[in-house]
Amino acid sequence: MPLKNIPKVLSPELLYVLADMGHGDDIVLADAHFPSSAICKCNRAKLVRCDGLPIPQLLEGILQLLPLDPYVPQPVGVMDPVPSDKEKGITKPPIWDTYFSSINKSEGKEISVEKIERFEFYERAKKAFAVVHTGETAIYGNIILKKGLAL
Repeated sequence: MPLKNIPKVLSPELLYVLADMGHGDDIVLADAHFPSSAICKCNRAKLVRCDGLPIPQLLEGILQLLPLDPYVPQPVGVMDPVPSDKEKGITKPPIWDTYFSSINKSEGKEISVEKIERFEFYERAKKAFAVVHTGETAIYGNIILKKGLAL
């Protein structure tokens, strides 16, 4: 018999990871192009495969269970577009509005989001508790969430 009120997009493996995370741990929701396997082999991050699922759908499910850290100024981070993409006018990828809307709705307030330079994002991902590899294809679809306390 399935558990009640668990979002169907969250696999048992992902549920285990969310429960196993501690306060201050990061989880990366990585797009389909992110080097998830290589990042996880470099360090301790656990790799969870959610191929084919879009990040907005996973994010909504995760936010039903995962509190964001209220003790840091920016409990959410996104990969900042590289300079050549900014020159092309890509300064705020459209997928971000979807993410920020879900996050702010879930938290009941506007959450400050950190823009992280591409290679620094990779370094942060190497230190994350887990990397969830998704089927997201939107440009700059990667996002990091810092787990907080369930108050």
